[in-house]
Amino acid sequence: MDIDTGLLRNFITCTRLGSISRAASILGRTQPALSQQLRRLEDIVGCTLLERAASGVSLTAAGAAFLPYAERILALSSEALAAVPRAKLSGRCSVGVLEDFTGTALPAVFADFGRLHPDTTLELMSVLSIETQAALDKGRIQLALCDAEFLRRPLRWSTSTPLLWAASEGFDITADPLPLVMFSEPCSWRNIVQAALSAAGRRSRIVFESGSLTVVQGAVRAGLGITTLLRTSIVPGIVRVPVSQHLPSLPDIEIGLARRPESEGDVLVNAVEDMLKQLVQPNIPSNGTQASVKRLPVCSL
Repeated sequence: MDIDTGLLRNFITCTRLGSISRAASILGRTQPALSQQLRRLEDIVGCTLLERAASGVSLTAAGAAFLPYAERILALSSEALAAVPRAKLSGRCSVGVLEDFTGTALPAVFADFGRLHPDTTLELMSVLSIETQAALDKGRIQLALCDAEFLRRPLRWSTSTPLLWAASEGFDITADPLPLVMFSEPCSWRNIVQAALSAAGRRSRIVFESGSLTVVQGAVRAGLGITTLLRTSIVPGIVRVPVSQHLPSLPDIEIGLARRPESEGDVLVNAVEDMLKQLVQPNIPSNGTQASVKRLPVCSL
């Protein structure tokens, strides 16, 4: 059976928000109507994609496997529609992204884009957030998608994503002081985490730190301590730890997109920016104009 892209967009939005009611508000639908559409998608796929609970929704194993394909289909759909009226694309575009996004559907979407436009060269670069603005200024990249804290304002657009507690299965969150695995300085998340724990009266100590997402994930998987990750970075061997009396809630992280001013008017960069908009947040207008979108979740890119 064919899958309506609207059903995929509903599924992705619910996944990113972790809540059907919040997704319904963002999508301009009623909660019962959205729930019915989610069930329709599950009927088509033939399995349960979302686990419903009083605290919200989370992906089942089938949902986690299905999500990257849903994101890829949406991005390709947007790109296919955008490509029809445009002249043949050519040239080079380099994009710097937060390392958290390199293990998602993004590389596959870039590969699909390249096959659709064989005269283009796309470069996807994992750049440290602190180095991103300098890379833009020097022309090393034309677009940057990363922690907005490290980008110069005004941004092209921005979106927010939950910062989640994550640890190995069975990790003791009652340990005192709480052992933390953190990203090395400079990292805006460190102060957020330590301030939240301090306000909640929890003692903590940093037992491991690294500037590499992969290394941080390895330390967490080994049980060295608890960390905070974006939803996209919670991989097998690491589980999300819910907020409780032992772990305080954390504010959302703003993810922003910045563009090198000299690339204005470049049709290839316009197309890549539109593709990123649809992949990161399908509800951001894809009209090539500057937009500011607040309090929307980033994808599980």
